[in-house]
Amino acid sequence: MATFQYIAKDSAGNETRGQIEAGDRSSAIAAVRAQGLFPTALGEVKSAPAAAAVAPAKAKKAKAPAKKSGGLNKDIKINIKMPSWMRGKVNTKVLTQFTRQLATLVNAGLPLMRGIEVLKRQMKDPQMVEALGGIADNIASGGTFSEALTQYPKIFDKLYVNMVKAGEAGGVLEVVLGRLAEFAEKSEKIKNKVKGAMIYPIVVLFAAIGITGFLLVAVIPKFKQVFNDMLGGAALPPITEAVMQASEFVQHNGLVIVAIVAAIVVIKKIVGHTEAGAYFFDVCSLKAPVTGTLVQRTAVSRVTRTLGTLLSSGVPILQSLVIVRDTTGNRVVSKALQEVHDAVKEGEGMTQPLSQCPVFPPMVVSMVEVGEETGALADMLTRIANTYDDEVDNAVAGMTAAIEPALIIVLAVVVGTIVIAMFLPMIKIISSVSGGAA
Repeated sequence: MATFQYIAKDSAGNETRGQIEAGDRSSAIAAVRAQGLFPTALGEVKSAPAAAAVAPAKAKKAKAPAKKSGGLNKDIKINIKMPSWMRGKVNTKVLTQFTRQLATLVNAGLPLMRGIEVLKRQMKDPQMVEALGGIADNIASGGTFSEALTQYPKIFDKLYVNMVKAGEAGGVLEVVLGRLAEFAEKSEKIKNKVKGAMIYPIVVLFAAIGITGFLLVAVIPKFKQVFNDMLGGAALPPITEAVMQASEFVQHNGLVIVAIVAAIVVIKKIVGHTEAGAYFFDVCSLKAPVTGTLVQRTAVSRVTRTLGTLLSSGVPILQSLVIVRDTTGNRVVSKALQEVHDAVKEGEGMTQPLSQCPVFPPMVVSMVEVGEETGALADMLTRIANTYDDEVDNAVAGMTAAIEPALIIVLAVVVGTIVIAMFLPMIKIISSVSGGAA
């Protein structure tokens, strides 16, 4: 029989520690669970005789004379850690996969500590490996899982940490981890759909810019020389003159154009980091002619799913509203959620402040009101999120259907204008040559 030391939580979420004797680790876990406890960490305690036997050996080794060596000590290990500010964020797919696997292991009865160690061994991302090592050490020293997560804010955000904390308090950590994985998977799915829908229009736009630039810089100057030689300085059609002037401007002011574009990007970045500028750009994104509807529906889906997931996991509503406010990514929505937070704090409902924000449609406000009245707000918010996930799919399909032909038409008009502008003088040249031959 071996002695195991454990850390566990009861049904009320209170932490308890103790020791138990069992034949192996699995039997120890079963014995702890038989007491109505949920084990979060478990480790074997070495027996005193074994420790005493090791002590004399260490003493003898210490008394032994040190061997001289002309080389470097090979036992010296150099461990240089990269500063936290130099590390990038862990890929969402890696974090989602870790969360899903950890939920499966914990749900299967494996202690949290053991599950983290198993996932650490198979993890390939170096940042996650380092983070899991630190989390395991923190838990082994008596800390909780949520406290360990706060040491790595670039990997585990406030939403993740607070949901884990709620799961620990309620003794349903495996359920919360499953919800976190599901939330991350659905959020990533929506994000990938939006990105995928924008790939084709961006490719067409860059192709149009590249083709137009090539024609203006490389092709038009050659036609200009031909026209001067063949027409002897005669007046060209207005459309041809306009294209020639555009070509000369691009040739002689290429660096100026690049500098202007770079300046616009830099100014946008600088202004976007100010509170007023960021709010202005968020308002513009919501009111944009083609993409505004998509941005709005994505924001509603994200807010309702995040809030519903937090509430269903046991996080208090005021704390949930603060977390959603800080993670929404849109200043207009954040402002509305702050007003909702203030109203709830004063004992009022969420309906009135939500109805004053144009981002949330009347249907969403009505469903939230019904959820508050029936006491099923978390379930109602999840239903709203599922509905708006479908709306996002429809918006992506509609936007793609509208943008693709529009860009093709723009490309055809630009290239067609240049071709016509070059073709009109050619007709005049052919007519003069035919008349001279006659």
